[in-house]
Parts: sequence; C-alpha cells; structure tokens
Amino acid sequence: MKVAIVGASGAVGQEFLRVLDERNFPIDELLLFGSTRSAGRKYTFRGKEIEVKLLQHNDDFKGVDIAFASAGAGTSREFADTITKYGAVMIDNSSAFRMEKDIPLVVPEVNPDDALNRPRNIIANPNCTTIQMVVALKAIENLTHIKRVHVSTYQAASGAGAAAMDELYEQYRQVLAGEPVTVEKFAYQLAFNLIPQIDVFTDNGYTKEEMKMYNETRKIMHSDVKVSATCVRVPALRSHSESIWVETERPVSVEEAREAFAHGEGLVLMDNPEKKEYPMPLFLAGKDPVYVGRIRKDLANENGLTFWIVGDQIKKGAALNAVQIAEYLIKVKNI
Repeated sequence: MKVAIVGASGAVGQEFLRVLDERNFPIDELLLFGSTRSAGRKYTFRGKEIEVKLLQHNDDFKGVDIAFASAGAGTSREFADTITKYGAVMIDNSSAFRMEKDIPLVVPEVNPDDALNRPRNIIANPNCTTIQMVVALKAIENLTHIKRVHVSTYQAASGAGAAAMDELYEQYRQVLAGEPVTVEKFAYQLAFNLIPQIDVFTDNGYTKEEMKMYNETRKIMHSDVKVSATCVRVPALRSHSESIWVETERPVSVEEAREAFAHGEGLVLMDNPEKKEYPMPLFLAGKDPVYVGRIRKDLANENGLTFWIVGDQIKKGAALNAVQIAEYLIKVKNI
C-alpha cells in the first residue's frame, strides 16, 4: 500500500501521521507533500525519516493507492486531477468537493457504502462539527426518523489551526501580564471570551459553518432533516462540544436513547448526572470516539430529545474519519 499525505506539516497532516501509526494502517511506502514553506522538512514515521516533497503538477502520485489531502480547498481543487491521474483515491479534508453531486461525503459509521461510488476517485471528508453530530444522530435515526435538529456548537481554538492554539495561549499570557493583546487568527480576542461567528456570514444571516451543518447532514444521512445551527468559538484548546435538540417522528424516551447511544458505533455514553459525569473537552482531547451525555427529554416538544456531545475535531473531525474511510475501502477490497 503506497500512501501520500498532502499538507503533511499542518495540524491535520501531523494528526494523519499519528493516526496511521496508532491504527497500524498498512503502509509499504509513505510520501509527504507540502507547500514551498514546508518542503524539505523531515518527519519520522515508524522509525524512518521522510522528507516533505514540494507539491507539483508532475508524476509524483504514480503508484499511490490513497492520498489524504488537508492543504485547503484551493490546493485540493488545483491538484485533484494530478493526485488522481494514475488511480489514487483522494480522501479530501477540505470543503472543496463536499457538496458536489458526483463526490461522496462520507462518515464511516453512517454511510460507508457511499465511498464505493466515486466517479472522480475523490471522497470528501465532512466538516468537523457535522462529523461528530451525525455519528450521534445515527443512533437515534436507527430508532425513528429525525425531522429537525437545533444545534449550538462550542468550537475549540484548534479548529482554526495550530497557530490559533498558540495565539490563545499567548492571549491568556498577555491578559494576565497586563500587556496589549495580539489578535490575528480571530475577529476578536478569544481569551476570556466567546465569539458567535465561525466563517463568513451568508445572505440568510447564518455563517458558512452553520450552513455546512445543514447541507452536509442531509447529504450524509440521505435525509430531509432540517438543521438550524449556531456556531460559537470558545477559548478551549482542542475538542468541539455541541448542544443538540432533535425532534423525531415518534417520542423517544431517555432510557431508549441512552441504550441507543451506548451501543452506537463510534460513540461512548458518558451520562451520570448524579456523579457529575458528562463529556468535557478538557478531558477528551486526543480520544477517538464521540462522547454523549446530558440526555434529557425536551420540555418544549413531546417528540423532542436533547443531549450534549464532545469530540476531538482534529481526530474524529478530520484525520481519523479519513483514515477510517480508507480502512473501510481496504476491508471491502475496493482499493
């Protein structure tokens, strides 16, 4: 198995290296690609030092079976044909292709078979907030159809990259030292603050991040579900949290929901209010599953259920989901 990582020096690229190693992914040869800024850097993988090559329009992807791409939408669009030219399956972590009809948008716990129909040999990895939400929604959808979802997200600084995490650290230091606060990665100071905007606003008043959750959820779940989201940046370092309200076709009891979550693929039930046990990002960074807690009946809707989830958006929300797609393709001998 010949594998490539495009955008190897970024936060998700580095996570790809860790996840591939952790899961003992079958690799005979690993190629790393990056921009002029990162070309020449060297990383150690399974005891071997690998140098990052400059991503170019050439024959470097000849013989590659799987290419994990996380270098931004512009790069993915520009190099997609180069990457897939000789038959490589491109699993793309950017927003470039997610809503294109002839490119599957896949979360392996929800719609793995969609990955088998890929006319352009590209599979899109969904947005991080969508991934962890649909993993949880799938457990309820298996019980009864979900008609509506209201969700508020609490998204960590690392969702904006490694430099954003560094900025948050620096902002806290500056505030505590009484120094002027540096603001570059976000619209406002994030330390000691919340910012109710992620991505740019669209004409309907929702941000692009919020509309991703609407559109991507429907495509992944092959559903007419309606999703209304509010996405908020919070001063946590890593792992996104979401408060979710669902309206189902029939009432679902707390006990039924808890059982569904406990046995749901990719989920861990963490719901013991008496012992103050519920998912929190501080303690779940670096973990693979999506954690579910605070499960309650919705007091405003008899067919409503509300719950809280936490997932590491660099792992399950990005690198891990992509690697799981590749693992599925290998399992069903489709690569």
